[in-house]
Amino acid sequence: MTSKDLFPRGRVAFFVTTNVHKFQEARRVLAGYRVAAALLRVETHEIQDDNTEEIARASAVEAAERCGLPVIVEDSGLFIDALGGFPGPYSSFVYRTIGTRGVLKLMSDVRERDAHFRSAVAFCDPGGPVECFSGRVDGRIAWRERGSSGFGFDPLFEPSGGHGRTFAEMTVTEKNRLSHRARAMQKFAHWYVSTFRKGP
Repeated sequence: MTSKDLFPRGRVAFFVTTNVHKFQEARRVLAGYRVAAALLRVETHEIQDDNTEEIARASAVEAAERCGLPVIVEDSGLFIDALGGFPGPYSSFVYRTIGTRGVLKLMSDVRERDAHFRSAVAFCDPGGPVECFSGRVDGRIAWRERGSSGFGFDPLFEPSGGHGRTFAEMTVTEKNRLSHRARAMQKFAHWYVSTFRKGP
């Protein structure tokens, strides 16, 4: 029995991440396409790049080579208009260093608070080409942190269509109706199922 029999393409997706919150959001999206999600913790080197898709692509290739399985990797960023798109692809680093309070301090006297989140989901089969899927949600930066759900910059971001709530004030199901990550994951899932799944 081969790994393709044990882990059939189109029915199982291996998500490489150390972020359990990301995995839980992705798992719910994939379940809607009858794709089981498995969490893989594989150390990869995150390249420094201004493009979230390139970061996700590079990580997916390295992870697939390391574990010998078809994998997906997700990279995302918060882009704030008034700060020239900062923190963008460096959002994880910025969150670890100055956090939500640091971003609010940078925005303390800024009236223009438009921002958006971008997500890139990259799929790589060992030795094969990389497929990449993107998602985006527009919104604005709140004046203060609100909510206790989610993670990262969720308490600061009010998505369009969210009735003034931040992502952190929503349930996972509510967030997945609007989020950049869910939109990218939905594109991946549609492609994955239609490309690989055979039979009912």
